[in-house]
Amino acid sequence: MKQQDIVIQNPTGLHARPAKIFVNIAKGFQADIRVFHGEKKANAKSLISLLTLGVESGSQIHIEVDGEDEDAALTALVEVIESGLGEEELIERVANEVEQAPEAVAPEKEGKPQTESTALPENSIQGIPGAPGIVIGPIYHLKHTEIKVEETFESESAEKNQLQAAIEKAKGQLTRLHAQMLAQGVGSEAAIFDVHMELLDDVELLDAVLAKINQRQSAALAWQSTIDARAKVVAGLDDPLLAARAADLHDVGYRVLRILAGADGENSVFPDHPVVVVADDLSPSDTASLDRDKVLGFCTASGGPTSHTAIIARALSLPAVVSAGERVLALDDDITVILNGDSGWITLKPGDDEIAKAKAMQQAGQETRLEAQRVSGEPAITIDGHRVEIAANIGGAAEAREALISGAEGVGLLRTEFLFLERTNPPLEDEQFAVYRDIAQAMQGAPVIVRTLDVGGDKPLPYIKMPEEINPFLGVRGIRLCLARPELLREQLRAVLRAAQQGTLRIMFPMVSDLSELLAARALADEICTELDVPSVEMGIMIEVPSAALMADVFAEHVDFFSIGTNDLTQYTLAMDRMHPQLAGKSDGLHPAILRLIDATVKAAHDAGKWVGVCGELGADPQAVPILVGLGVDELSVTVPAVPTVKAQVRALDYSETQTLARRALACATASDVRQLVEK
Repeated sequence: MKQQDIVIQNPTGLHARPAKIFVNIAKGFQADIRVFHGEKKANAKSLISLLTLGVESGSQIHIEVDGEDEDAALTALVEVIESGLGEEELIERVANEVEQAPEAVAPEKEGKPQTESTALPENSIQGIPGAPGIVIGPIYHLKHTEIKVEETFESESAEKNQLQAAIEKAKGQLTRLHAQMLAQGVGSEAAIFDVHMELLDDVELLDAVLAKINQRQSAALAWQSTIDARAKVVAGLDDPLLAARAADLHDVGYRVLRILAGADGENSVFPDHPVVVVADDLSPSDTASLDRDKVLGFCTASGGPTSHTAIIARALSLPAVVSAGERVLALDDDITVILNGDSGWITLKPGDDEIAKAKAMQQAGQETRLEAQRVSGEPAITIDGHRVEIAANIGGAAEAREALISGAEGVGLLRTEFLFLERTNPPLEDEQFAVYRDIAQAMQGAPVIVRTLDVGGDKPLPYIKMPEEINPFLGVRGIRLCLARPELLREQLRAVLRAAQQGTLRIMFPMVSDLSELLAARALADEICTELDVPSVEMGIMIEVPSAALMADVFAEHVDFFSIGTNDLTQYTLAMDRMHPQLAGKSDGLHPAILRLIDATVKAAHDAGKWVGVCGELGADPQAVPILVGLGVDELSVTVPAVPTVKAQVRALDYSETQTLARRALACATASDVRQLVEK
């Protein structure tokens, strides 16, 4: 037996993501691996077991490894711990600052959660704008339907078969939700499903459930009691990040329990009248499945403006306020509120004057949207004659048709991942060709930018075996994966170049960080053009990492255009995971550091006679649009529902004024300062 003491140095201890990395490495060895922390012991191959240790940053653990490959196992685990389990030193500093000064998480103008010291009217709560729009209605706290578990028992084999079937069905649902998130353009947020899948494969959890079945408990009762017990332990941990994983355990546990109890497909029972939903947070599946006939909008206590919740809400045109603080959870059902997704304000029990004002704003907003839709086919030209192209981000042929109807002047981002996921083999060239051809034809000659396959690391493909990565966001993904698996890229490029003969298709390579990657990809495309005897097409790259933005002048000599992916650019520049529960409110694309990178990219491109688009969430942010226009961005590519309103906003701008605004924004110190500047 081998053993070693070691200190956990990464900033958040063994919370979900680092623990998942640790567990997956442990699973790669045959040896029995145990982890001790104080008086507690855990199976290193069980995520739940490891989480219950409550290991915080700076804590010492003791690892014992017993088996044939014990030396290699201990070495691998020690190495991954010493490497930081996928977390950066900068995150540690920011996390410590947040812990010492919680008010810094979301400054007042960014939508700081309500506190006693906040100077707000007594009947108001301020959160962060999640999705635009104003609604008035009664509150309804989102609760799932209570599952009644029958204490029946058939036989050990029958109950175990039921359990396994339910788990497999739940995995299938999670896989479909992952694909659905990608199709809606929120693939990065699907990472939560990776943790859920890991929980369903947890060896200790399954062993505990099977042991209860052996004691003649039904599969449903055994599953429910085991999940509840473990979630209670995790929720009781001192570390709030670790304790928050209890919600994940309940979520995935409830999914399996519904299947076992025959209540699959049921979710929450809504009143028979429209409501404003209130919840601590909403999962992607919760948000995507909200019934628009019954839900006016929603407010969450946690989350941030770039969270999966907010992104889906904007895609659904569902007004939302996020990060409003725990006070909203204590509100009574049925009290009337005004939810303002534009400002992030919630007004409780509004008076007649407040309701009248909100209705007037509603009416004005509705008229603005209707007018925007009426003239959506007209170009977006500022009042002093500067034109900005407005395109759409889409994930399939159906959205292409909707984009054209909405007034989109093209497709600024076609996500192709939907073709590759939820299958056991990669799509053949002819299958891809048919899809790209249909999209090109649906756009009736308008340009379509096809982003090559952007998976790997956090978005694995089942038919490509890849080693577990310590930090998948910094691993083999995007163009790196495609160059490592050139057969995938070759088939896709052949399909795109063939389809380009029947429409206007352009090619864009994702996650490019080094010139050699771009040159290799372009060389392959040129080779295929020769093979097919077809003309080349315009090619560009995503600007998603700081190195690409800082070297834009070098890249500009080898591309036809740039498209700035502000979601990832913000994440990588600020070293903040936008899904992080404490940092979501600070992961803001209007941070001056991001704006300076955008400014550098635009200048480098224009100096070389190339154009620049923005295809991240920032492109549809009403406060960001005038700054992006002022920085000289040539194209904004947004979700389909946002196309008419963004075009209308651009038409109301004075380009010379936006240039002045942009220069002042570049000189700001914080994202909060930038947003205050725009408000003024």
